[in-house]
Amino acid sequence: MDKSSVIFGNVIDKKTLRKASAQQKKFLKKFGDDRNTPYHLAAVDNEVLTPAFGAKVLVLSKEPMGELPEKSIIIGNIRMGFGHYRISMAMASAAHAMGYTPLWLDLNSFPETTCTKIIAYQNKLYSMASRLSQKSKLFNKLVWDPLNTEGFKKLSYNAGDQKTAELMTPVLHDLPRETPYIATHVWPSQAAVHAGFTHVVNAIPDNWAMGLHLSEGALHLVQTPSSYLSYRTLKGFDGENILKPMSEKDICYAGHYMDDEMVRNIESDCKKRLARISGKKPLRFLLTIGGAGAQGDYFAGLIKTLLPYIKEKKAALYLNIGDYENVWNMFKEKIPEIEEHSKTHFHDWSFTRKFAENALNDIACAGDESNGIHVFCHKDIFAAVYATNILIRACDVLITKPSELAFYPVPKLMIQHVGGHECWGAIRAAEVGDGTPECPSLEYACFMLRSFVETPDLLEKMNHAIMSNKKVGIYNGAYHAVEKAVGKEVSIYEWAGECN
Repeated sequence: MDKSSVIFGNVIDKKTLRKASAQQKKFLKKFGDDRNTPYHLAAVDNEVLTPAFGAKVLVLSKEPMGELPEKSIIIGNIRMGFGHYRISMAMASAAHAMGYTPLWLDLNSFPETTCTKIIAYQNKLYSMASRLSQKSKLFNKLVWDPLNTEGFKKLSYNAGDQKTAELMTPVLHDLPRETPYIATHVWPSQAAVHAGFTHVVNAIPDNWAMGLHLSEGALHLVQTPSSYLSYRTLKGFDGENILKPMSEKDICYAGHYMDDEMVRNIESDCKKRLARISGKKPLRFLLTIGGAGAQGDYFAGLIKTLLPYIKEKKAALYLNIGDYENVWNMFKEKIPEIEEHSKTHFHDWSFTRKFAENALNDIACAGDESNGIHVFCHKDIFAAVYATNILIRACDVLITKPSELAFYPVPKLMIQHVGGHECWGAIRAAEVGDGTPECPSLEYACFMLRSFVETPDLLEKMNHAIMSNKKVGIYNGAYHAVEKAVGKEVSIYEWAGECN
């Protein structure tokens, strides 16, 4: 039976199935049919991922792959914004700490394949709509927010994605089907299931349950208890109709997907933040620009609010603009005085790593990590994403929309969402005490920035909450993902540096 015709025992109507088939045919006509093409892969080192996690990147090769590295685990992902890469890095970090070799499989990195052409096409549409949503309140209210909350939530949406994912299997030709496989986006998960992989974990992002993320045949992992209940019962996936639920074997609550080095260093990092607060050192704010880059005016407003405190050496700003150097030009236009207070650190990964290390250990050097504005940009996509991760440990406040960064163990200012599904990430952060609720306006976000500087006990409470959260395993999701993928009960408490 077609996987898209019945989803967890719920029969999909014929109209939806016809639409799904029509979409698949449209993609085949537009991008070609390579389902009979025997693609081959090779595992190669990467400047960022290999030193950090011992990971190898899978690339196309003319020759069959042969045997995989010992104790391999595939991290299936796509670049769509930075969030899915960020989750993948957490999985790779946990796997490496637990003795496995992560194989990085980005289905959006093989431009000659139909798979990548489809993903790139849909990613372009998503990015365009995301940017438009920040420029047009009407488009956001009538189209973008409803699509990201209720549209993607429908079980019928999953049926279309299942048919599309059938076209993503050829690139998996070389990989042994019994290899442990963690997917950080639903398409790599669905593709692996269609291709016959037997140990697939579907690591679901966000905190808002949607049919978009279902991949029947995989084990679904979620980051929060509320998300677990909503997925388990398929609540709201067909309007007010009550659907047949997922079974216990199909889904489990894992916890937040965090890098091993972040989890095992939570106490020391929080204590350093508390020491900087008590010592009245400049508060370090980290503002990171993701893949969509849709909030330029909003970000500029935040920086303008921080500038007086930066001049008075009450605050410092780390600004990671990812791989978008043009964003710096935008900021220079919107904030003419920003240049005189800034140092740019572009396309130098070794410097960025050293800067983060010095800042983490409060070692002053030529970078002057505790003062001014420091702007980071990297052409290499892995460095662009991972720069945020290493700077997080050295900062006092992360300024972020409630995307995947909402789940990270660092005090967070939750700014305006870009897509309604993100709202629940801020709710989670506020509930566990490591972040603010979502700021409903730029004015309120700026008020919170001033509050952090002038009443830092707010940050003290967040740091204590983070340390308490670690004790109950809230940040152990990546360890659990590896555990489930390899099919073994391993002592995650050992890796997380926790005690029973």
